[in-house]
Amino acid sequence: MSSLTTSEAGQAASARRKKRLAAFLFVVPLLLFIIVTFVAPIGTMLWRSVYHPSVAELIPQTLAELERWEDHKQLPDEKTLQVFVSELHTLNEQRLSGKLSEEFNRAYTGMSSVVKSTARRIGRMDAEALSSEGVEALLASHRNWSKPELWYAIERSGKVYTYDYYLTALDLELHPDDGIQVRQDTQIYLQLYSKTLNMALVITLLCALLGYPLAYYLAGLPSNRANLLLVLVLLPFWTSLLVRTTSWIALLQTNGVINSFLMGIGIISQPFEMLYTSFATVVAMTHILLPFMILPLYSVMRGIDPSYMRAALSLGDKPIPAFARIYFPMTLPGLSAGALLVFIISVGYYITPALVGGTDGQMISNIIAFHMQRSNNWELAAALGSLLLGLILLLYWVYDRFVGASNIKLG
Repeated sequence: MSSLTTSEAGQAASARRKKRLAAFLFVVPLLLFIIVTFVAPIGTMLWRSVYHPSVAELIPQTLAELERWEDHKQLPDEKTLQVFVSELHTLNEQRLSGKLSEEFNRAYTGMSSVVKSTARRIGRMDAEALSSEGVEALLASHRNWSKPELWYAIERSGKVYTYDYYLTALDLELHPDDGIQVRQDTQIYLQLYSKTLNMALVITLLCALLGYPLAYYLAGLPSNRANLLLVLVLLPFWTSLLVRTTSWIALLQTNGVINSFLMGIGIISQPFEMLYTSFATVVAMTHILLPFMILPLYSVMRGIDPSYMRAALSLGDKPIPAFARIYFPMTLPGLSAGALLVFIISVGYYITPALVGGTDGQMISNIIAFHMQRSNNWELAAALGSLLLGLILLLYWVYDRFVGASNIKLG
């Protein structure tokens, strides 16, 4: 068989390149979809968590003066205060003092009304009075302006690139002399992270306890009957999530179906407070996420040969020990997949805790939504979301390290 000539080898290489290019073009839409809907949002979130130019754009000259400020136990010098007064006067004329008040309030609690009232007072002064009496008017308008810790907070908030939002998300704060310390005024985020993980773990365990027997039962049925019952498992996916969640409100409220039934048969004399609690969140989310546990388990159990159990029983083993030693280990890939799906989804769930959880059943996702929708503190929301993402990745790494991601099976 003769070897290819140089021309023929070139033509073959060109044909291979065209095939690879054609294959790549088929993948391009999916690649763009992943970039637009997955990579870009996560990248934007990570970027927003450390990038905050708002204060630097509003009072650049004041921040430049504060860079020379060394003794953080004393007020900045009069020149710095005069520059701030001038910039505050300008912002008031441009109707931007409200935006500055929001930024200062995030850095130092209670400054929103202080900045607005001070801006109105400074705004009424003419140029001559501003230069001669501006600093005195600033310090006299509110006692907070005489606190060095406020000016240190302003200096910190003026940094374009900062990790302060991560410190806040971890209930920490940076002191000028003592470094990073635990916040003394409010400590809510670490408790919410712990509460979210605990509730997600409880939901996962309940889904496993409820889903495993049901999947085992379905796997042992003939195909026609199993498929019919499997439709009932898939039925919640055909119903709106909002409808499924609000139906639990009708069931769990004080005058709801469950309380009315229990009082009707005489088990209780007073209705239970079940709605707007952590209990309501766990129950509703267990119901909503149960199919994510059943389907992987069923697909794995369906592929297990029943002869294994029959062989163990025929050799004299008892049913329960045979099930524990032979059948259960073979279902672990499906159980791992279902547990991972339920846990990760429940950690980031928002609608269900917001509707049925109340203040007691809130999770970290609800606080992230609060900062994005109400307080407009997108940087803190991005930091909280980034920490949640890192926590999930860490848990997945631990799972892969000790269990192995290769053991996961969805079918």
